[in-house]
Amino acid sequence: MHPMLNIAVRAARAAGKILVKNFGVEADINVQAKSQNDFVSEIDQAAESAIIRSIQKVFPDHTFLAEESGETGGKDADHQWIIDPLDGTTNYLRGIPHFAISIAYQFKGVTQVAVIYDPLREELFTATKGAGVQLNGKRLRVKARRDLQGALLATGFPFKRKDLLETYQNVFAALFEDAADMRRNGSAALDLAYVAAGRMDGFWEFSLERWDIAAGALMVREAGGLITDFGGGHDYMTSGNVVAGNPKVVQGILGKARAHLPKAMK
Repeated sequence: MHPMLNIAVRAARAAGKILVKNFGVEADINVQAKSQNDFVSEIDQAAESAIIRSIQKVFPDHTFLAEESGETGGKDADHQWIIDPLDGTTNYLRGIPHFAISIAYQFKGVTQVAVIYDPLREELFTATKGAGVQLNGKRLRVKARRDLQGALLATGFPFKRKDLLETYQNVFAALFEDAADMRRNGSAALDLAYVAAGRMDGFWEFSLERWDIAAGALMVREAGGLITDFGGGHDYMTSGNVVAGNPKVVQGILGKARAHLPKAMK
């Protein structure tokens, strides 16, 4: 196992203990609104601190980009950890058992290792650049599918970008003509991990953050899949607009979506 992956797994498990211990005790959790429909709890913050502390014990000079604390850390900007301590906060706060911890390690801007951990199901998704992706030690591949017909797609509503609602609805309707069904599960990190595992055939969403995408993007690629923006390019980490899946499914999503997108997304 890659040494950085060992460290990421250890950090994810430390955060997982905090999440599991406090799951289902909503009345005792302090929750604040970061923006409209976007919340942070003291559990998010405690899990994030546990991850950063675990990594800093080994690499005190590495930098961090984390959902709750932003960019922090030491002077060595070549080494950066991108962290979402609780992807699926709303699910977590409502007692819905679908959420995960997402950790990606980058060297000079290129993701080298990734971990997505579902602590309730004890599902540990891990990936190393050039060495594949695994679930609890079992090698994963994207689902083999020839086109969009009959595909099971995952998505996320643009709840922080209501201005994109009409575009989203039009793309949804176009894709739903061919897809078997659509799932909105509430955790982009797990959606991407599920694509890598072949549980979902594809995934698409607008306006995500880097910590939502970084770990899952490596997993999809290492599982033989493709991840792009809606123009078919590689700007998804900046734009937050993501299409992922089996290459044929991605091609199908892009083909159906483009007619309904504003010029800035194409």
